[in-house]
Amino acid sequence: MYLDFYHLKKAPFHITPDPEFLFLSLSHKAALGALVYGIEERQGFVALIGEVGLGKTTILRSYLERVDQSQLKPIYIFNSNVSFSDLLKTLCREFGIEVLTEEVADTVNRLHQVLIEEYKQGRNVALIVDEAQHMPIETLEHLRMLSNLETSTQKLIQIVLVGQPEFDAKLNNHALRQLKQRLVIRGTISPLTNEESRNYIIYRLAKVVTVDEPLFTRGALREIVKQAKGTPRVINILCTNALIHGRGDIQIRLVHRRGRARDRAPQLLARLDRQPDARPGTRGDGEGFCGDPPRNRQGAARLPRAGLGDQRHHARSYEVVRLRLLVQFL
Repeated sequence: MYLDFYHLKKAPFHITPDPEFLFLSLSHKAALGALVYGIEERQGFVALIGEVGLGKTTILRSYLERVDQSQLKPIYIFNSNVSFSDLLKTLCREFGIEVLTEEVADTVNRLHQVLIEEYKQGRNVALIVDEAQHMPIETLEHLRMLSNLETSTQKLIQIVLVGQPEFDAKLNNHALRQLKQRLVIRGTISPLTNEESRNYIIYRLAKVVTVDEPLFTRGALREIVKQAKGTPRVINILCTNALIHGRGDIQIRLVHRRGRARDRAPQLLARLDRQPDARPGTRGDGEGFCGDPPRNRQGAARLPRAGLGDQRHHARSYEVVRLRLLVQFL
């Protein structure tokens, strides 16, 4: 609703994760590096930790969009609050395996055979668990069974656990001590610094602007950075609302000014018509020539009496003035 107004190609501050707008602060860059290394080097477990709105999902999607899909099969688990048995069933569906038994060990063995075939074909498999802090402790503890699926040198499935700081606290549970020991590769995303926050806004705008004009004043940037406290999602919300309200405020001002001008237009046009020397071809007494020329304060004429050619010029000038008034005020 504001793209044309600000000369933007697309909305720069969507709150949905968009890899095109990935901004790599120092902590984002480190987290992405940990993700890439953990998956591509088949390290088994990778943890991605960060507060709400810091960009964990954006980093994930950015990596998965760039990776060769013929070399990696990603499996998303959006609802992490599942039992280990249901988790295995989801994996089987992804590989087209029919679940013939409720025995966990049998299902794991069948998955093992499929993963070995994937490995022989040069494909890696990544199980990505979003909102891992909601996964039951029992399910997390049983994830070790999947990480044990390996060759003599490499893991057959990489398990990426994406969660908020509560997940880090959950790993301190005594029942998860073995899982915590295996989480060697982890990336922690921190809030943006003030400088990173300003660069984040400028970076996103640079991707969509068509006119090289600043959209935010320095004061506005300072206030947005102050209120957002380093959270990219909050920055997006504040910037979007600023752009929407900025456009609306200008429109309201224009409508108000046009309304006032429209009210004044008849008076201005009537005043123009009443001036004796303004209307072409009349003098106020009905004679067929232009009115008397303008005079200075002493009454002396500044211009000679207009001739026929001047009448035509005067007529055109009068209509131009009248037209400009109409265009400006109506």
